[in-house]
Amino acid sequence: MEKPKVLFVAQEITPYLKETPMSLIGRHLPQGIQERGKEIRTFMPRFGNINERRNQLHEVIRLSGMNLVINDADHPLIIKVASIQQARMQIYFIDNEDYFHRKFTFHDKNEKFFPDNDERTIFFARGVLETVKKLSWGPDIVHCHGWMTSLLPLYIKKAFRDNPLFSDSKVIFSIYDDEFSESMHKDYGAKMKLNGITAKDLKHYKSPTYVNIIKAAIDYADGLVFGSPEINPELLSYMKESGKPILDYQPMENYIDAYSDFYDELLVNEPAAIG
Repeated sequence: MEKPKVLFVAQEITPYLKETPMSLIGRHLPQGIQERGKEIRTFMPRFGNINERRNQLHEVIRLSGMNLVINDADHPLIIKVASIQQARMQIYFIDNEDYFHRKFTFHDKNEKFFPDNDERTIFFARGVLETVKKLSWGPDIVHCHGWMTSLLPLYIKKAFRDNPLFSDSKVIFSIYDDEFSESMHKDYGAKMKLNGITAKDLKHYKSPTYVNIIKAAIDYADGLVFGSPEINPELLSYMKESGKPILDYQPMENYIDAYSDFYDELLVNEPAAIG
């Protein structure tokens, strides 16, 4: 019997970024799921504050070289990879000079939100999906962690739904206490639109606040996870009203088994209603 395939897409993974509850899950969950008999792939952004030499990142030439058009401009997609030897797993990094070669993640040295964070999320989500296509590796589960991954549920369920690699994928979105107070660019919806995405699908992007972009991810996910003990109360209500399978917050000592069981339950359920 073929192993279930789980694609992890994470905003943060330690040791590449500092330790946080999200980056620790990003590091240890894929390893734990792999040890429980599933096949995995793991992706994160190649932020400019990641030390390539220390972490031994190198470019994967056969996966790089594609251009992604965002807001009528071409942006080369560069794929890098690093190994966590003790876990026997690789991390794929989505890289681009325009979007990621800066010393900070989401805010500049003066704590100002990067004005192109909208385009960075678009590039990251599309870069992950295009790379998975190049790998010809169809995931049974796609588990997204953090707001920077929030476009993936919509893209998979609408823009990529006719691609056989993704047509049967179940998408899980973990919601954390990673809220930002700023709003994304007012043209976020227009910039991220692809074939298969309708005006109705973009309703939350008319006012692209943190809460609204997470609501959009909830709409298009098959399952939801509390990644933090406490999350935005408006999102808490929205999750519960969605009627979708929800995994409550799990303490660090037993979360891997709970997540693995949640995956197995979703794999035998019918896809969630969308929108």
